[in-house]
Amino acid sequence: MDKNNFVLIMAGGVGSRFWPKSRNDFPKQFLDILGIGKSLLQLTYERFLKLCPAKNIFIVTNSQYQDIILQQLEGISPDQIICEPSRNNTAPCIAYASFKVNSLNPDANIVVAPSDHFILYEDIFIEKIRQALAFTDKNEALLTLGITPTRPDTGYGYIKYETDEAGGVHKVTEFKEKPSASKAREFLSEGNYVWNAGIFIWKVSSILKALKQHSVEIYNIFEAGNNLYNTVNERAFIDTHYPNCPNISIDYAIMERAENVYTIPAEFGWSDLGTWASLYEAANKNEENNVIAASQIDIRETTNSIIHINGEKLAVIRGLDDFIIVDEGNALLIYPKSNEQEIKEVVKNMGLIHGDRFN
Repeated sequence: MDKNNFVLIMAGGVGSRFWPKSRNDFPKQFLDILGIGKSLLQLTYERFLKLCPAKNIFIVTNSQYQDIILQQLEGISPDQIICEPSRNNTAPCIAYASFKVNSLNPDANIVVAPSDHFILYEDIFIEKIRQALAFTDKNEALLTLGITPTRPDTGYGYIKYETDEAGGVHKVTEFKEKPSASKAREFLSEGNYVWNAGIFIWKVSSILKALKQHSVEIYNIFEAGNNLYNTVNERAFIDTHYPNCPNISIDYAIMERAENVYTIPAEFGWSDLGTWASLYEAANKNEENNVIAASQIDIRETTNSIIHINGEKLAVIRGLDDFIIVDEGNALLIYPKSNEQEIKEVVKNMGLIHGDRFN
């Protein structure tokens, strides 16, 4: 196990598309959303223990979630939780974490990954990550692990790559925003596109150089604290200066501007579990094609639905097809699965009317 391998697990999102199960104070990465006794964060953390020592895994999150993480990850140290005092998107939090890791090990080879993705074939995933780390260790490269598309999906960004390859690693030529259905079909038929999964691999020296070149404002903010990382003075510096960072993603700040970007196309049973519908697709289904997480339920003439009911509730459901039914805390959601994209806006408007205690 390489002591220079480090992992940054991004766990600061609010998971609003999984309302009402996911709330601002306890978002989806901390939930046992798959019904297997472990949260998505716990599954992600355990996955990366195959890759590097536990002490080299850092959780990048919002300050309000520190206590939850300490409760969920056995043996994790508070020093391994990198807390952002404000939500400024992924570029600032990756920059902060990179400066912090650099002060620990300037030879670090880093994996950046979301905390809430579902991966069916973990051995293949780890094999691809090792392949990526071997490439970035020898090359000044910013590498993204791309997902080989299985359908013309309009919900993901796409990455176009050159078909000439060196050991399965391809040069990236272009990032594409979420396409129309016709464009997505074109991408699929061309065969040299992958889904952008937000999984990155690079040497710490490579990402710091890229920040200095392409996002100098962010670089300068964190470079000013170079002597403070991993000291008692780090927290005060970050709390003061972090909120001044621009709100920008790592894709816009670095990946779409840099020329040394590469990808490894991969298939390992991936889902970003971004919506109830995506969870439905990934989960096991019964004979009626339902996904059910409930202990006290009478369900009849109901098909193609996902049903999550609080264990203390008795639920009687009849005559629904292709629905999302979720009971959690002070909220109940019953909504057509095909119209799921509306839920986020509906909940936002309800919060304005009834208060944020429901968000």
